[in-house]
Amino acid sequence: MTDLDLSRLGGWADLPFWTTDWPRIAQALRTETATVFPPPDRILAALERTPPADTKVVILGQDPYHTPGKADGLAFSIPRDFGGRLDSLGNIFKELQSDLDITRSRTDLSDWADQGVLLLNTALTVPQGRAGGHARLGWDRLTRQVITRLADRPRAYLLWGRHAQNFAPDRPRDLVIRTAHPSPLSARQGFFGSRPFSTVNAWLTEQGQAPIDWAGRK
Repeated sequence: MTDLDLSRLGGWADLPFWTTDWPRIAQALRTETATVFPPPDRILAALERTPPADTKVVILGQDPYHTPGKADGLAFSIPRDFGGRLDSLGNIFKELQSDLDITRSRTDLSDWADQGVLLLNTALTVPQGRAGGHARLGWDRLTRQVITRLADRPRAYLLWGRHAQNFAPDRPRDLVIRTAHPSPLSARQGFFGSRPFSTVNAWLTEQGQAPIDWAGRK
């Protein structure tokens, strides 16, 4: 991605990041020799799909999947036709089953995004085969500005993994749930049994908001 269409970013379009940091990151992506995931037109998909006014819940991951065909621009989401191992997403579905007795097979999480769940990674790109390979490009500045923009009213934050927890908002009225990352390497260290989905829905109901339908029936 070399060109930025701010009209696609809605309420995120006036973040300082696009002026102060994006040009340098775009140049770094142009000169990256490895294949970059997700595809260029999906790099900003999370922000394009879930504007700030609609955001009720933030699920914060680390960086996109670094294997071909898996990253779609929404954190933890995988295209429906992928057909390979689900890894982190598979463990998310296991916890969803344990928590709410929901069996979900749909791997594309755009239905969550459309209900106000911002599926954001702290780095929006990754080179093939190099997890964390773009963690130092400056994407973290965008993450912090997004969280600051969301300070206007209470939101729920699911911070999965130590890296995501570094971005926790310090606002008492928000719901902040910190757990281990759902990856196969760490899910048993506190992600399993954390019951994030029922906790978020109970909190949203207390706030007078509609709960999230996590099932993905369509």
